[in-house]
Amino acid sequence: MTADDLSAPLGQQTATRTRRRLPFTGTQALAAGLGLFLAGFTGFAIFHHDPLGGEPVAHIALKPATGEAAATAAPSKPGTAGGHAAAGSATAHPPAAGQKTITIIDGSSGARQNVVIGTTDRGTTDNGSSADGAAPATADGINPKLLEKSRYGLVPVAAGSLKPFTAYAAASGADRARAAAVPTVAIVVSGLGVDAGKTVDAIMKLPGPVTLALTPYGQAPGKLAERARARHHEVLLQVPMEPHDYPNNDPGPRTLLTTLNGDQNIDRLLWQLSRFQGYVGIASFMGDRFVASESSMRPIIADAARRGLGYFDDGLSGRSVAGVLAQSQAMPYGKADLAVDSVPTAAEIDRALATLEARARAHGNAIGVASGLPISIERITAWARTLDRRGIMLVPLTTAMTKPKSD
Repeated sequence: MTADDLSAPLGQQTATRTRRRLPFTGTQALAAGLGLFLAGFTGFAIFHHDPLGGEPVAHIALKPATGEAAATAAPSKPGTAGGHAAAGSATAHPPAAGQKTITIIDGSSGARQNVVIGTTDRGTTDNGSSADGAAPATADGINPKLLEKSRYGLVPVAAGSLKPFTAYAAASGADRARAAAVPTVAIVVSGLGVDAGKTVDAIMKLPGPVTLALTPYGQAPGKLAERARARHHEVLLQVPMEPHDYPNNDPGPRTLLTTLNGDQNIDRLLWQLSRFQGYVGIASFMGDRFVASESSMRPIIADAARRGLGYFDDGLSGRSVAGVLAQSQAMPYGKADLAVDSVPTAAEIDRALATLEARARAHGNAIGVASGLPISIERITAWARTLDRRGIMLVPLTTAMTKPKSD
């Protein structure tokens, strides 16, 4: 008699129950499924033909050129721009003047097709115009003769007597002639570029002669600079430099430092210079310690002067050596007489602007610097509307930098 017989009710037979089990465990099933997936993926990778290795593909429909220009070339390596088009590959018949060959790679089969297209490159003269008298081939108003390649991209450079300082100056000859005869004031609004909304407000609301200084940071500083120049603002590049309380107060990546040698700082400067184009000069961003170091500033000023740029000193460091070094390089230089929004209230800003106006009357020329605060933009804009009636001219920074001050 079994235990089940003892526990069963009297007069009833106990049913024999059999427990069925799967021939494998859950862990074994998971391992088998993973193995099947890996085997399928490996087979797909081996037998599926994809010459581009899964890269995204853009298909472009081009009409083949006719005649001799349609001759195809020997296969060439794809270009670096996405790996799908390379310019200037070797052709069986060299393209005619005004034409060049590009290689189109089919994203599905990997087959290459060479197509001859026309170009508009006609060359330029020393003054920046094209050799046949047409406008130079430029991007966003930037003269290609004033650019050179660096490891970080295009950076400004002088081309003989043609320099960024003069090429991108906003004032006309008539404006400069008038400025020579009346008291003038220039305003630089600094610290722009990182906050796109604040920068656009400054671009759109401030009068055209107000100069805007952009830091190299932000998602699209080039587009902001282009927009500023389209509104007739001159543009400065603010170069992050070491402040006294660095690194507790850090201007940002690739800041120029007094602990680095000249070559290291020049390399960092090249990155800053490559971030956007069209600026007339450079200025310091938070760099009160760096601008006081002659050994650190000398190679920076020399390099910027060689590139045909000016230097703007915000006047916030009484120990800055920028003026002396700029003079030794015959470099255009300007220094702010005062910060108009050091106390950012409407009353104090209005009072500072009145002081700046008085200095312009006394010395013929004055320069103020401000931040991009909404209250600063509002008060500067309102003040600028009334200048003409008081016989004072608001001018771009380059005009103020080249106009001598009287005692």
